[in-house]
Amino acid sequence: MMKSDLRLRYSKLRNQIPSGEISDLSLLIANKTLDLPIWDFGFYHIFLPIPGKKEIETEFLLSILQGRDKHVVLPKMEGDTLIHFLLTDNTKIQPNKWNVPEPIDGIDIQPSKIDVVFMPLLAYDIKGNRVGYGKGYYDRFLQQCRPDVIKVGLSLFEAEEQIEDVFEDDIPLDYCITPLKTYSFPAS
Repeated sequence: MMKSDLRLRYSKLRNQIPSGEISDLSLLIANKTLDLPIWDFGFYHIFLPIPGKKEIETEFLLSILQGRDKHVVLPKMEGDTLIHFLLTDNTKIQPNKWNVPEPIDGIDIQPSKIDVVFMPLLAYDIKGNRVGYGKGYYDRFLQQCRPDVIKVGLSLFEAEEQIEDVFEDDIPLDYCITPLKTYSFPAS
């Protein structure tokens, strides 16, 4: 399937999930992250869900990260790129013009410092290719990261067989966690 078709399909599927189930599924996903070999690092980048989009609720994963004394990094949209701030007790979160919750400001963290990125997505395939909202924020961000950064997708759904319009610059996932399964993708 083409990315545009997958965006439509999975947006509709996600909207059909009862709101109360999103929390339960998100907790399952957060607990499954504990089985990944990613916990010996220091800096973890995580997204905050957009209200009303029925995205995975990341507060469970955030609690795990904080409980393990990890440095948590949050993105902020600036123009067509993401900038990144360390989450501290003083971090103030506010929705931007697209209703994306993000830090107002804080301690700037360079992408090269980040070890693990938890990524939002709409769909992905069995090779680890991913489909987001189509604006390219994470593609540009991942190009700024170290080549060994660990990319973990979080999804409410299982993998598609193939995304037909994968681009040369698309950076695949290393893992994707769903409520039912953890996918591991070999490096290409």
